[in-house]
Amino acid sequence: MKDPILIIDDENDLRNLLIKLLKLEDFNTFDAETGEAALSLMQKEDISVVITDVKLPGINGIELIAKIKEINPLSEVIVLTAYGTIEDGVRAIKEGAFDYITKGDEDNKIIPLVQRAVEKVHLKKRIDLLEKSVSEKFNFDAITGNSVLIKKAKELASKVTATDTPVLLLGETGTGKELFAQAIHYSGGRKNKPFVAVNCSAIAKDILESEMFGYKAGAFTGAVKNKKGLFEEANTGTLFLDEIGELDLQLQAKFLRVLESNEFIKPGDTKSTKVDVRIIAATNKNLEEEIDSGNFRSDLFYRISVMKIELPSLRERKEDLDTLIEFFVQQLSKKLNKNIKHISPSFFENIKRYNFPGNIRELRNVIERAIILSEGEVLTENTLPKEFFYEESNSQSDIVKLDEVEKNHILKILSMAEGNKTHAAEMLGIGLTTLYRKLQAYGIE
Repeated sequence: MKDPILIIDDENDLRNLLIKLLKLEDFNTFDAETGEAALSLMQKEDISVVITDVKLPGINGIELIAKIKEINPLSEVIVLTAYGTIEDGVRAIKEGAFDYITKGDEDNKIIPLVQRAVEKVHLKKRIDLLEKSVSEKFNFDAITGNSVLIKKAKELASKVTATDTPVLLLGETGTGKELFAQAIHYSGGRKNKPFVAVNCSAIAKDILESEMFGYKAGAFTGAVKNKKGLFEEANTGTLFLDEIGELDLQLQAKFLRVLESNEFIKPGDTKSTKVDVRIIAATNKNLEEEIDSGNFRSDLFYRISVMKIELPSLRERKEDLDTLIEFFVQQLSKKLNKNIKHISPSFFENIKRYNFPGNIRELRNVIERAIILSEGEVLTENTLPKEFFYEESNSQSDIVKLDEVEKNHILKILSMAEGNKTHAAEMLGIGLTTLYRKLQAYGIE
C-alpha cells in the first residue's frame, strides 16, 4: 500500500470519485467533509498528501494549509478550485500549497500531481532524517567524557550556541577543537546551513588568500574562471578557522576587515562581496604571547575571542580514559570488522601511564593500531607501541640525549599520521614549517 492521502470535500460524489481513482493506484486513502474533521484525523495519522476543496463549511481550504503544516510540516497540500476561480489557486500557492487543480480536470491530472507531491514528501523526509542524523552525530552528547574540566567546557560552549558570537577554542593539538566547533554549529540556529572548516596551517600561504576569498577570472595567470572562496561557501553558516595562529600578518588584516564589515573584495573584482558568516576559531598557540612577539594582531585577537573556551588535554582528564578507550574500541572494532569483546586490565594500566602528547587523536590512533594487531577477542597490552611500557633504570648506558628523544618521537608521530606531515605537525602541536625544519636537521626525508 502506498502513502496515505487525505481528501477533504463536502461533496460526497467528488470525494468518492477521488477515493476510487487513488485506490486504483494503490494509495491508502482517508477522507473528511470538513476542515475541522481533517485536522483531527491528521493528529492521529501520518498523512503524506492532502487534497482539499477551497470552499468548505467552517475553515476554508486556503486557511487550512497553514494549520495542516503546523501539524505535519512534511505534508504537501493540493487545492481543488472551481472553474473560473484560478485566483484561489494562486493564493493557495502563496500560502504554501504544492499545487492546485481545477475541478473537472481530476480524472487526467490528479494522479500525476499526487505522485509528484509524494516524491517531494519522500525527499523532505530523507533530508529531515539526514539533518537529524548529523545533529545527533555532532551534538555535545557526542563529546565523550564526564570529568569536571570537559563538563565545564561543554557547558560553556552550549551557552553560546544560540548566538552568533565569535568563539575561540584553545587547547593542545588533538583535544577535540573541531568536534566542539561542530557541536556549537549543529546545536545553534545555523545548523541547517553550511559548516566549512579550514586548517590555516595546512594550506600554503601563497594560495590561502585565493582559497579563502576566491577570485575573478583573469585576476592572475591561470585564473581562467571565477572561483568562490571559503567565506562564500560558508555564507549563512559557520566558518571554522583551525590553527588561526598560523596566519601571516597580511592575511590577518584581510580577515579582520571581513569580520568587521561582513564584506571583502575578491582579487580581480571591483565590487564588494557580502557574506553572513559565524566565525569559530581555534589554536594551540598562546595568542597573547604571539601578540607580544609581533606575530598576531591584537585587534583580530579581540575580535575572534569574545568567548574563549579552554579544552583540557587528555593528561588533565585521565578519569575519562576508561570511557574513551571503551568508546573507541566499540567504534573502531565495527569499522575494522573485528570482534573485540574484552579489554585486559594491563591494556588499561599501560595506557593510563602514558601522557598522550597528541591527546584524543593520538589515543584513537593507538586504539585503532591495537585492534588491527589483535588476534583474538581480547585487547591486550602486547598490541601497544613500545613507548607505552615504562622500565625504570639507573644504568648510564640507558641515558638518551634529548635530541634523540625528539627525533624518535617525531618518527613515531609521522608513522601514526601515515606519513602525512600536516597531520603530524598538528599532533606534535607545532607549525608545519617547524616540522620541516626539524626533519631537515635530523636528516629525515
